[in-house]
Amino acid sequence: MADTIAVEVAYALPEKQRILAVAVPSGTSVLEAARLSGITREFPQLELESAKMGIFGKTVRNLSDPVQEGDRIEIYRPLIIDPKQARANRAAKTQK
Repeated sequence: MADTIAVEVAYALPEKQRILAVAVPSGTSVLEAARLSGITREFPQLELESAKMGIFGKTVRNLSDPVQEGDRIEIYRPLIIDPKQARANRAAKTQK
């Protein structure tokens, strides 16, 4: 039997957040670990193959990279507005 490692998979919407713990075989890719977590049962609209992901806030460039023991895989949502524009909008509101 292959060694297993423990990882977490996190995803959040404004109204609902989940962090799921999952044991995966050693050498499992980031994408496969996200699949094995079952996160899409909780968020059926989530398309893992096209989603951006990171580990502890650091973007993963290659979703086929293997996960390590204790990693927290974060699945990112697309930005609705450019962060610079959002800051400019907030600053404009406070100056009124």
